[in-house]
Amino acid sequence: MVSDLKRIIDQICRDRGFDKKLLIEAIEEAVESAAKKKLGSRRDIEVRFNEEFGEVEVFQFRAVVETVEDEQTEISFEEAQVLDPEVQMGDELGEKMENIEDLGRIAAQSAKQVIIHKMKDAERDVIFEMFKDRKGEVVSGIVQRFERGNMVVNLGRTDAILPRDQQIPKRSFKQGDRIRAYLDDVRQNARDSQLILSRTCNDFLVKLFTLEVPEIAEGIVEVMGVSREPGFRAKIAVSSLETDVDPVGACVGMKGSRVQNVVQELQGERIDIVPWSPDPAKYVYNALAPAHVSMVMADEEAKTLLVVVPNDQLSLAIGRQGQNVRLASRLLGWRIDVKSEQRYANLEDPGYQTLLAIGGIDEPMADQLLARGIYSIEKLAEAAVEDLIVIRSIGEDQAQHFVDTAKKMIEEGITTASLTKEEDSKAEEPTVDGNVAEEAKNDSAVAEAPVEQVVEDAQKDEQK
Repeated sequence: MVSDLKRIIDQICRDRGFDKKLLIEAIEEAVESAAKKKLGSRRDIEVRFNEEFGEVEVFQFRAVVETVEDEQTEISFEEAQVLDPEVQMGDELGEKMENIEDLGRIAAQSAKQVIIHKMKDAERDVIFEMFKDRKGEVVSGIVQRFERGNMVVNLGRTDAILPRDQQIPKRSFKQGDRIRAYLDDVRQNARDSQLILSRTCNDFLVKLFTLEVPEIAEGIVEVMGVSREPGFRAKIAVSSLETDVDPVGACVGMKGSRVQNVVQELQGERIDIVPWSPDPAKYVYNALAPAHVSMVMADEEAKTLLVVVPNDQLSLAIGRQGQNVRLASRLLGWRIDVKSEQRYANLEDPGYQTLLAIGGIDEPMADQLLARGIYSIEKLAEAAVEDLIVIRSIGEDQAQHFVDTAKKMIEEGITTASLTKEEDSKAEEPTVDGNVAEEAKNDSAVAEAPVEQVVEDAQKDEQK
């Protein structure tokens, strides 16, 4: 072993932050493995690092016997007396081995592999200790390379992985770009990277606002909820613990500077800042902005909200491909069903309800019947088959079936009048009054809903 081994060990520990004791143990284990490969695996070998001289010493221990049968584990009494005149039969004699530097190419390679393995283990422990308390923080690094779609980011001391599914879509980084991300996970024992980053999680958005808005960092403004479709749109609900602090204004900043910094970091993701409210009706009004809400009815047990909007606001409330209502639903944690005022009026009309009571007639078909003046079961019973088959998706047999069923139901006493009396006899259940919309309007800034049905309803209302 080289005489300056101690200096090399000190330098590695200083540069890498390793525990010196662990590195010495790794070297001792490596030399022991190499010595056994060279001299025989059955030998009882002990390796020690001499701090004073900065060298590795190797000792082998053999039993003192009269007749040697195994040279690796035994030594003759005569040879033992040369090494130690006071030795006795049956003693365990230790002997320092010389010229251990010449352990052979294979043995040296084995020692090298052991040292590398131990150093990697030690480095993993160092990285884990360094970053374990930083989990949940926003970290900054340089894009190093790409591996199967995953981004390798250099954080200075080590590399981290930004998986493909945690990257914001429609944005490409190139090698050398500076990037910020949320430290999502710190693994102690990992074959690849110990540090996992994310730019798509909700916590990343919260942390960015915490960095930009002092009121959030100080606890004056609190983030009550977040929903995101990364790279496209996000909603964040905020509340203030002090009445004289406007939570929305604090997050927006002077001339929108604070929110714009977050938008730029998220590569143009549109962010709606929503005033939080404990009242789900008022909360959903804020969450569906910029669409205006006429009325909200809440079912707290089922956690569902029926939201009624003006006919010309339906598409705005739903958003492109249902995005606005979907994000609002995730933000509240309630199922949201959005209907236009016309559709809601139809559903409240007893005549329209009698049409829906006929098997095979759903809301879209009932709308088509209504457009042709057939607004109740009585009108349907009087209709001619020829008047019905002009409606798309209704065949002659089905049209006859609808007319016959309507007549039969009228004979059984199921009429518009009977449904009206039934509705009048029901006790009125408390619902959210329409004033909620006007109250919420003062607080507003700028699902999982049955989105497919809602979008389809919107298209039909627009066609009307």
